[in-house]
Amino acid sequence: MRFKILATLLAAVLLSACSKEPNQSTFTFTAIPDQDESQLEKRFGGVAQYLEEQLGVPVKYVPVKSYAAAVTAFRNDEVQMAWFGGLSGVQARRLVPGSQAIAQGQEDTAFKSYFIANTSTGLEATDTLTEAFTQQPSFTFGSKGSTSGRLMPEFYLRDTFGKTPEALFDKVGFSGDHSRTIALVQSGAYATGAVNFKVWERELEEGKIDTSKVQVIWETPAYPDYHWTIRGDLDENFGAGFSQRVTDALLAIQDPVLLSAFPREKFIPASNADYAPIEETAQEIGLLDAP
Repeated sequence: MRFKILATLLAAVLLSACSKEPNQSTFTFTAIPDQDESQLEKRFGGVAQYLEEQLGVPVKYVPVKSYAAAVTAFRNDEVQMAWFGGLSGVQARRLVPGSQAIAQGQEDTAFKSYFIANTSTGLEATDTLTEAFTQQPSFTFGSKGSTSGRLMPEFYLRDTFGKTPEALFDKVGFSGDHSRTIALVQSGAYATGAVNFKVWERELEEGKIDTSKVQVIWETPAYPDYHWTIRGDLDENFGAGFSQRVTDALLAIQDPVLLSAFPREKFIPASNADYAPIEETAQEIGLLDAP
């Protein structure tokens, strides 16, 4: 009888121990679709390969169609890590308690948005937004959930002119991504727009922008933006210390080809507190819980 009791207890202990073993084998991550698909595949395919080598587990990049889809995939544990913008990261962490911002590009501590205009408007670069800007017929943001393509540009429009974008322009649009914003303003489909400064500078360097048709007329003050966020249950699912290993691997990236795909000089530590200004701004203009 005593033997049976001991055997039962041992079985229970073993079952409990097994239940605490990592229950996932592939580490998956996603990213907000802020540029064209080919650029994203180049960037995050390289990250997946690098992380797989560093972590010793299969790693897979899972593309999504929208900023909201990236947040949803993170919330549903379809991915365990994401490259978010400031706003989408705040939204995701509010939905998944315990999640942490772990790394950001060196440049992401002081990010900027460019306000751009088709040259047919006659607008020129200025140090401050002027009433002439609001006299244009149309304006396009990027994605509805973009920090650099929507949140901060809208904040500065409201702060400068005391009105919503819809009250300032006859036509307000959402292009979906920064590359598309540039193309729409360059073509004249929209007179003005707001874009991530990094995407602008990259496409300018690649010869994709015709400055005889579109140009930067104003840049915002700096704010925190892009970063990597992990779920709070990462160690539970992949083993003790896994979240720190992921963080260390990202911070250790030195491959210039991999970094240039972002483009960033290097990754540095980040924390949830770094994005408090983004959360406060989103709350102020009613975008914190927007899809």
